[in-house]
Amino acid sequence: MKNITVYDTTLRDGNQAEDVNFSLEDKLKIAQKLDELGIAYIEGGWPGATPVDTAFFREIASRPLRMSRIAAFGSTHHPSGTPANDKNLAALIASGASTLAIVGKSSPAHVREALRLTPERYLEIVYDSVAFLKQAGREVFFDAEHFFDGLADDAEFPLAVLRKAREAGADVLVLCDTNGGALPRDVGKAVGQVRKILPDAALGIHAHNDCELAVAAALAAVEAGAGMVQGTINGIGERCGNANLCSLIPVLEIKSRGYRCLPEGRLTLLRDVSAYVSEVANMVPFSRQPFVGRSAFAHKGGIHVSAVNRNSALYEHISPAVVGNAQRVLLTELAGRSNIVSMARRFGFHLDKDEPVVKGLLAELKDKASQGYDYAAAEASVELLLLRKLGRRGVRDFFKLIRFRVLESKQLSDDRPLSEATVTLEVEGAIEHTAAFGDGPVNALDTALRKALSGFYPRLKEMRLVDFKVRVLAPTEQFKGTGSVVRVLIESADQRGKWVTVGVSCNIIEASWQALIDSVTYKLYKDENENLKRNML
Repeated sequence: MKNITVYDTTLRDGNQAEDVNFSLEDKLKIAQKLDELGIAYIEGGWPGATPVDTAFFREIASRPLRMSRIAAFGSTHHPSGTPANDKNLAALIASGASTLAIVGKSSPAHVREALRLTPERYLEIVYDSVAFLKQAGREVFFDAEHFFDGLADDAEFPLAVLRKAREAGADVLVLCDTNGGALPRDVGKAVGQVRKILPDAALGIHAHNDCELAVAAALAAVEAGAGMVQGTINGIGERCGNANLCSLIPVLEIKSRGYRCLPEGRLTLLRDVSAYVSEVANMVPFSRQPFVGRSAFAHKGGIHVSAVNRNSALYEHISPAVVGNAQRVLLTELAGRSNIVSMARRFGFHLDKDEPVVKGLLAELKDKASQGYDYAAAEASVELLLLRKLGRRGVRDFFKLIRFRVLESKQLSDDRPLSEATVTLEVEGAIEHTAAFGDGPVNALDTALRKALSGFYPRLKEMRLVDFKVRVLAPTEQFKGTGSVVRVLIESADQRGKWVTVGVSCNIIEASWQALIDSVTYKLYKDENENLKRNML
């Protein structure tokens, strides 16, 4: 088993993504999560570049990590000075990080045009910068920027840069596909070439994803002799991102075989870490992301589900549990009776697909789907539908709607639109009539509904709205234009998880109310079911 060192750059490369901006606390929390996963190196940022990056190294020192080493990132010294008076190198040493990574040009075009230096002068800068950091007693990684582009232009100069860094004491030479344009076959060939020229040097690969080939390029590098892979969680990074560690790690460990990237047993934490980083970065998780995505092991077609019920390996390339994921069977207009049977099994019901209740559920499901209900996206709504149809204990009418009304007006003080909702419910035998203002009709309805229910179900205060989506469905002869049918998806969450519910109507308020009612009911069902289990212990 060959150990592959994983070097995570989420806190620097990931923070350079267009829609990401980590705070100091964000970076500290992610670093601790990466440590739990067992990542060997966590690059914290560029000390001195921003106050957040500088503060990170100070703060992380007081939060000891069990498995990861912190690396600080910088560049070779400024051409106008020397290493001894270079602020960048001084900041690297002052960071206190035990590992220092510096980036240097390895493309002659960049040296000539960007730095306006001779190749000879730049080789001196590389050597002096690495040697200075090594003299400070630190582990030093040298990132050869634009290495593959430079190799294609002039094979001699990039290799000369690597030799100088190695002679100065660099512990790892990291070959960077900075523009993300190198093909995997060329990466593998180049790494093999370096391995022959510098047989004793430790090599790494840092690939960007501009051609959707970063993971493939990193795999080619490993197969050619690289012992370190660099990348980010979920592949976030500048432009199209970096090599996605959530794909690269399991491919190396599971598919390539013979490689170990994480400590034994830590691969099962991968999906959790992926979701955590998305949450902290305030990004919507990519559902179709391989291995860790919500849809990675989701089955929709009836033929697929029938086969999966017999042997999941027929349509799953690995067991989802290996990476901390889970199989999902979707109920949609494409569903067959196998989908119904499979989902019912999740809730403790063992049904035969020829049973009348299964046929009835399938007919109802397809009828709902024809009206626009998207149960593939709204699993909480379909779970409630199934459990009610199958008579599951714990799913009951927590409240009954008598009527609701929404009024729109404007607040005279700032001319801001204001909505007012009134709701009348029957709750546990009592009639509750409440009213509330809100920023929009859905917010007003939500507030009025919670006000009516909070005295009976106080844990509703834990529930929060995560996302709200409205989609106009294909127009029909009866419903078209502004009278078209719309589908509303509401994603809600509490401290234990998230769930999605759906509503459909030609009235957007009614569709929103349907989704909102299901969302609240699902929360109450979860809480009551949890209480029942606790009381049985």
